[in-house]
Amino acid sequence: MKNRIIKLCLLLTVMAFATVEADAQAKKPNRPAKKRPPTTKPKGNASRNNNAANTAAIAPPPVDTVKPAPPAAEIKIPAIKRSLRNDNAIERNLVKDRIPLSYEHIREDDAAYLQRVWREIDVHEKMNLPFVYKADGDQGNQRFINILLGAIKNDSITAFSTEDDRFTTPMTYTQISEQLVAKPRIISVPDLNQDPDGSKGIMRDTTIIEEFNPDKVERYWIKEDWVFDKESSRMHVRILGIAPLKTIMNDDGSFRDVSPVFWVYYPDLRPIFAKHEVYNGKNFGARMSWEELFESRMFASRIIKSTISNPNDEYIKSYIKDPILALLEGENIRERIFNYEQDLWSY
Repeated sequence: MKNRIIKLCLLLTVMAFATVEADAQAKKPNRPAKKRPPTTKPKGNASRNNNAANTAAIAPPPVDTVKPAPPAAEIKIPAIKRSLRNDNAIERNLVKDRIPLSYEHIREDDAAYLQRVWREIDVHEKMNLPFVYKADGDQGNQRFINILLGAIKNDSITAFSTEDDRFTTPMTYTQISEQLVAKPRIISVPDLNQDPDGSKGIMRDTTIIEEFNPDKVERYWIKEDWVFDKESSRMHVRILGIAPLKTIMNDDGSFRDVSPVFWVYYPDLRPIFAKHEVYNGKNFGARMSWEELFESRMFASRIIKSTISNPNDEYIKSYIKDPILALLEGENIRERIFNYEQDLWSY
C-alpha cells in the first residue's frame, strides 16, 4: 500500500514537470530590442523644399501648351487736350451753354400724312466735307465719327445693334470696336532671334492688333419720318437714328459693299450735338452746331429706302440694279413727298 502511494506521487511529479516544460517551450523568448541610430529630419520649409527638389529632379516641369487669349478689341480715342489760353480773338462761351429746342408736339390725330425715309450721306460730296474735318479742338477731334464714338464711350449714349433699325438690341463699346477694327488675333511667325536664317524652323507667337482709322468711315445712314400736321398745316421732318457704315472690300482691294456698324437714337444725341461746332469753310467765326446742321438740313444725301409703294420693305438697290436708275428713283420719292404738301394748297 505504501509502495503504491509512493509510485503515485512520483507519477504526479513527473507529469507536473512535463507540463511546465511544455508551457516554457510555447512562450517566445523575450529578446532585447535593438537600438536604431537616430535620424535627423529637416523641419518646416526645409523639408518642403527638399521634397520639391526631389520631385523636380524626378519629373520634368510641365509645359504650358495653351496660347494666351488675345486682348479685347478697343478703339482708342485720343485724350482731349484743352487749351490753357484763350485760343480765339473773342470769347467763345456760347457753345458751352447751348441747349436744343424741344420739338413741337404733334398729336396722333393731326398726323394726316406720314412716310418713313432712309438716306445715305457720302462724306466725299462737297457739302458733306465738315463730316471729315480733321482738326482738334477743346471738344476733341472734330470728325463726326469721333464725336459719335466719344458720345457712346464718355456720355453713356446707348448704341443699338444693326439686326434691325428699331433700336431693340443694345451694343457695348467692345462690340462696336470689334465691328470697326476686328478682334486681335494671334499668329505664328519665324523667330529671327533664335533662328536668323530660318533653317531650324523655330516659330514664335505674336498678336496682331489693328488700329482704327476714322477716315475709313465714309458714309452714314439716316432714318427719318416726314409728317404732315394738319393743325399747323405744315410738313415736319424728324430724324430718328444715325448709323455709320464700314466699307467691305474684296480680296483684290476693289469695293464690294457697305454695312452699318451700329445705330444711335438721334433725340438722345441732340444735347451732345448742340455743344459741338461744325466747320464752316466760308466763315470760320460763324459756326453752327451739329444739332443745327441736322435740323436745318445742311447736308447732301440720297434716298435709299422708303415706305412709299414698298410692301416688301426692300432697299431701292434690291429691285433696281442700275445705280443711275436707283438714284433717280430716290429723287422720285423725294418729289412725291414734296408734291403731297404742295397739292394741298390752291393758288
